[in-house]
Amino acid sequence: MLNRRNFVAGLGATFLAAPTSVLALTEDTASQLIERLINDINKAISSGKSESAMFRDFEKIFKRYSDTSYIAAYAMGVDGRRATTAQKKAFSKAFQGYISRKYGSRFREFIGGRLEVTGVKKVKKWYEVSTVAYLQGQSPFEVTFQVSNRSGKDLFFNMYIEGVNLLLTERTEIGAMLDRRKGDIDLLITDLTKSS
Repeated sequence: MLNRRNFVAGLGATFLAAPTSVLALTEDTASQLIERLINDINKAISSGKSESAMFRDFEKIFKRYSDTSYIAAYAMGVDGRRATTAQKKAFSKAFQGYISRKYGSRFREFIGGRLEVTGVKKVKKWYEVSTVAYLQGQSPFEVTFQVSNRSGKDLFFNMYIEGVNLLLTERTEIGAMLDRRKGDIDLLITDLTKSS
C-alpha cells in the first residue's frame, strides 16, 4: 500500500545524486537537474517492465545521477575511517545495488504520482531545490533536494521530506547493520550484495 513513509524511504534512498555539467552551479542548472531526475524516475516507474528489469533501471539511474563515493562514505560514517581503500570501493558498489533492490520494488506504487519543482535557493555552497510531491490518495507534501558541484559536477547529494533527512537515515540504518555484524565490514559488504 502506498504511504508517505514508503515514498520517503524509496525515493530518497534510491536517487541520492545527479550529475549535469562541469560548469558553475546556478539556480537554473540546479532546477534543471532535478527536473531531469524527476523525468527519469517517472520513465522508470511507468515503463511496465518486470520487477528485475526495473531494478536494473534504478541501479543505472543511481549510477548515472549519484556521487556514489560520497553517499556510501556518508552512510558508512565513522566506520569508514578504519576501512581499507578496497573495502570502501566494494562497499560503495554493494551499497548501490542494495539501495536499488531495497527500494526499487516500491516504485510501482508511485505510478500516477508526480513531483513538481516549485523553487530554488542558494544555501552556503549548495542549492536547495523545492518540489511538491503529488501521489494518488495522499495530500501534497514538500520534498527538498540539495544540489552541489563539490566534485566538479552538479550533484544531488541529499533530500528532505517534511524535515526527514534521508542521508542521515541511511547512515543510521547502515550503522545498525554493521553493529549487528559486530563491526565486520567485509561481512556487511557480502550481506549487502544479497540484501534487499
